[in-house]
Amino acid sequence: MKAADARVLLTGASGGIGQVMAATLLQAGASVMLVGRNEARLSILSEDLTRRLNVPADRITWQATDLLSNDGLTGLAHAAATWGANVVVHNAGVPSFGPLAAADTGEIARVLHTNLLAPMLLTQALLPHLHRQKRAQVICVGSTLGSIGLPGFSVYGASKFGLRGFAEALRRELADTAVRVQYLGPRSTHTTFNSPQVESYNLATGTAQDMPATVATALLEMLESESAQRFLGFPEKLAARINGCAPSLLDSAFNKHRQVLSGALTQALTPPARPTASGNPT
Repeated sequence: MKAADARVLLTGASGGIGQVMAATLLQAGASVMLVGRNEARLSILSEDLTRRLNVPADRITWQATDLLSNDGLTGLAHAAATWGANVVVHNAGVPSFGPLAAADTGEIARVLHTNLLAPMLLTQALLPHLHRQKRAQVICVGSTLGSIGLPGFSVYGASKFGLRGFAEALRRELADTAVRVQYLGPRSTHTTFNSPQVESYNLATGTAQDMPATVATALLEMLESESAQRFLGFPEKLAARINGCAPSLLDSAFNKHRQVLSGALTQALTPPARPTASGNPT
């Protein structure tokens, strides 16, 4: 689909990658519905994009929605259908990093709900509308961690592995319809999505990072090419292929990642040294 013909519902629009995606799509001629939780941030972002990019007001709108709420998803699906969306970009997500043993059960549920269940339910709610379009696309923004299991990312990786499986299965399910389902797998990207702990982990393990513009450009290219799946970065793209064919071959390649994670956990669980009477550590 040409960008000029696209009316894009973009979740996670106020995030670090989402803001750049919105600008890239608008500059290419698409119309965009910005979706996020914070009404004030969406309003400010909409005004900024309209002014900075000189975009006509009828090409940009926004919808504040809680993707974890059934009512929120229903309301968003109705608003998107009324607006005439023909492209859905599932970009919203929440992070999770650390050993599974230390993970909060509430956090696990929130990550899986936001990153996997919400895109599935929103897609399901929008399918009747999308089937009425001459051409429609659903683009799931996942991660290379949805193809490569990495120590420290068992929860986040599970959500993205699930999202990739959802996109793949639905793509095949809808192959004889006008709805195209796609999956974009960025590698680590330099935004505030990454906590200081993740930044330290990436530095210690030599993990490369892309800028948000790289991901946004890839999204635009996928929109127009309608390609089924794309991973970003090298050697991540190669690792994803190898892991898909023979995952055990890569197990030892992540020994350093496991050691860094174990060291971070040990440090976090070690109580600080008790001071002596003179005030110096023992």
